[in-house]
Amino acid sequence: MKFFETSKYYTLKKSTYISLRWIGIIGQLLSINIVYFYFGFDFNFIISNIVILVGILSNLFLIFIYQKTQLSDRSALIFLLIDIIQLTILIYLTGGVVNPFVIFLLIPSVFASSNLGLRTNLFLVTTTIFVIIFLTFYSKELPTPLNYHFHVDDYYFYSIPVALIIALVFLNYFAIIFGAESRLRKEALNKMEEVMAKEHEMLSLGGQAAAAAHSLGTPLSTIKVITLELSKQLKNNKDVIDDIDLLSSQVERCNQILKRLSLNPNEEDEFIDEDLCMRDYIKEIISSFKETSEKEFIFNFDQDSNSKKITKSIEIIYGLRNFIGNANKFSKSKIYINLKSDNEFTEITIEDDGIGYPSEILSKIGEPYLKSFKNQNNTKSGLGLGIFIGKTLLEKNFANVNCRNSKTRGGAEIVVKWRNKDFKNLM
Repeated sequence: MKFFETSKYYTLKKSTYISLRWIGIIGQLLSINIVYFYFGFDFNFIISNIVILVGILSNLFLIFIYQKTQLSDRSALIFLLIDIIQLTILIYLTGGVVNPFVIFLLIPSVFASSNLGLRTNLFLVTTTIFVIIFLTFYSKELPTPLNYHFHVDDYYFYSIPVALIIALVFLNYFAIIFGAESRLRKEALNKMEEVMAKEHEMLSLGGQAAAAAHSLGTPLSTIKVITLELSKQLKNNKDVIDDIDLLSSQVERCNQILKRLSLNPNEEDEFIDEDLCMRDYIKEIISSFKETSEKEFIFNFDQDSNSKKITKSIEIIYGLRNFIGNANKFSKSKIYINLKSDNEFTEITIEDDGIGYPSEILSKIGEPYLKSFKNQNNTKSGLGLGIFIGKTLLEKNFANVNCRNSKTRGGAEIVVKWRNKDFKNLM
């Protein structure tokens, strides 16, 4: 299973790790010296400070010798083991599991669990459990300056390592799950950035295509005129006239291709530069699907719906297009889009007459990389990344997005809602 692999992609940010280690080292120095000099506890002060010195030297090694900005899975394991061994020695010298600072033994493995591979985490957890058990039975008693001996009952004494081990397992489990979800979300966001970059590139290519179509229009028109003249002049020459007709048909074909490329470039350029109301956003998106889709788009809107113009946003367009595209993909024949607004809110509802979201993933809608499911044509269809991108882009632009199954149409229903006052931030 992929989840159980130790991957080269698991890394630990060196600067973060170094900072946390400095905090731990300073805390150790303060604790050791305050307990020894101020409270008068009698323990091996020299060895304790030597152990702390090892931690200082290893941190200096990371700063000045280890040149990489990220610690690999293997490198992180080595340094985290050093941390565990260092803490073990200090706690061994200062009372074992009854030392309140024994709780800090959990930190290295928990810290690693959200950043490193599962095998590394399991090794660190196992090592920590072994250390806790060892410190339960073997440690130096911490002599106190008090006249009485602090006695701990056996049931309480042995409950300490049990509680530590339980806490260790649960904390690591949740940290592993959280780390895995964070990596998935990061990967999905990276994909979203790639998609947005491609979208901007496509807009640029669209402009270039329109310019090319305009530039090629004149010479093609000239060729067309010449072919007509040649056709008239050489109409009696059957061998040549066939070639001229072929040339004329190919010119016409080129004109049709250029027409599709240009899509009325003058109007398109104006549209790009214009500020739009939400009704125009939706109309433009629907028109782009009508060119290739055989399904019926039914767009209803209030006559007095919010007509305030906002700066055209590629993020809003792409977000809405993702949801309308999904409705087009999964619908049987019709896509229903409703726009309504009042003085406070503007709401867009996108519905289709398809099979709707499967019940097993309904609660996870909006998460990246959902498992695919079979549509009405028994073909597998992915949901997660497209919906995640659309939802993220719209929410970035102050929208609230709710995905559910329609109670009236039977298919999927997406409700995108803005507060009208938030449109000021988009102007």
